[in-house]
Amino acid sequence: MGIGRINGNLFGPERARCVAMSYDYTVLAGTQGHKNHVKTDRMLEVAQQARLPVVFYTEGGGGRSGGTSPGDPTPPPTTVGGLKYRTWAHMGKLSGLVPLVGIASGFCFAGNAVLLALCDVIIATKDSSMGIGGPAMIEGGGLGVHAPEDVGPVSVQGPNGVIDIVVEDEVEATEVAKKYLSYFQGRVEGWQDADQASLRHAVPENRRAAYDVRKIIETLADVGSVLELRAAFARSMVTALARIEGRAVGVIANNCASPTGGAVDSDGADKAARFMQLCNAFDLPVITLIDVPGNMVGPDAERTATIRHCGRLYVIGANLQVPMFSVVLRKAYGLGAMAMTAGSLDSPLFTVAWPTGEFAGMGIEGEIKLGRRAELAALEDLGQRRARYEELLDRAYAWSSAANGATVFEFDDVIDPADTRQWLAMGLESVAGRPMREGKRQPWIDTW
Repeated sequence: MGIGRINGNLFGPERARCVAMSYDYTVLAGTQGHKNHVKTDRMLEVAQQARLPVVFYTEGGGGRSGGTSPGDPTPPPTTVGGLKYRTWAHMGKLSGLVPLVGIASGFCFAGNAVLLALCDVIIATKDSSMGIGGPAMIEGGGLGVHAPEDVGPVSVQGPNGVIDIVVEDEVEATEVAKKYLSYFQGRVEGWQDADQASLRHAVPENRRAAYDVRKIIETLADVGSVLELRAAFARSMVTALARIEGRAVGVIANNCASPTGGAVDSDGADKAARFMQLCNAFDLPVITLIDVPGNMVGPDAERTATIRHCGRLYVIGANLQVPMFSVVLRKAYGLGAMAMTAGSLDSPLFTVAWPTGEFAGMGIEGEIKLGRRAELAALEDLGQRRARYEELLDRAYAWSSAANGATVFEFDDVIDPADTRQWLAMGLESVAGRPMREGKRQPWIDTW
């Protein structure tokens, strides 16, 4: 463990200072003994006092029962259960104060895994396995015999949301950790932008056709600056760190190519809400790219406690202390659209729409079918009924269009998609120089 500099060539010595720590798997499988905890606690106390980010390589098998195992020759005589250590409390107090990066490679179980869980971001190599208990603890609890490779492999911990970024090996993990930390170290110079004209064709003319919102994010951001988090989890929502003209931002986007069509489901709400907390804690403005048919509804959705999970977006969004900028790409329907704009279209510093934008209280087709059910049912001729339905639908589409919504000040403006990056850059410039936080802005960042 020690104090060093990360990205010092980009940000200078003061902004680059950082704590780096690693368990050593060649020593008793990286497990945690008494002196191990004393050392770890000392370093975490230094990180808190000096306000230093922490990068923690957490590979290891967990605790050694307070130093009483045969592998620990000098157990402290006053320890029985080994439960009076400050390590996890220190890590918990660092949450929201400084960026915390956890790197898992190989086996990471029990106490080591819980420390990993307290980090803001988890980077894991593809051969990792991580679990709240390792094979020995599982067997000791009478829960069967399992190989360590079968306890929490990446194939499980990626899709379920535990892992933020999966990498090839520790070399790549280290490079990704450096990139992640850079978003919290300041503005960079020498950025490049992509051809913005391509955004005019990013949303298909067919309003039901899916498209890749990640390409839009990549185009809007500085070239090579996007780092997506939790890509395999909650595919209805994309969360990524990026830069606009060298300034770091957090981007949240609905993914219309997902199974929900971009509707906000329980997992998507958790993913976006927690990401908002991360941005709020470390002074990153939030950009939301909106194409949402609403919150996910139906009996299956309610079994996932959608009401409570979706509620997080409104509560956390309404209490953000960092600026938000919102861009409607296509659908802005109902409470889903309000969830993506911190509770209301006028909550962000600006809300603008592309010409493909649509604004409605619910899905337009459903609105017609429900609202005009009696009128349509009265038409016995199916051809006439269909023609009337299409007429009503076309009228509703025209009414919900961005061009019409802007005339009644539903939102701030309709813009050329090619001008979106310029709008975002101007918005970021307008809030530059705001007073930085003293201490914690966010008391802590949810582990989930």
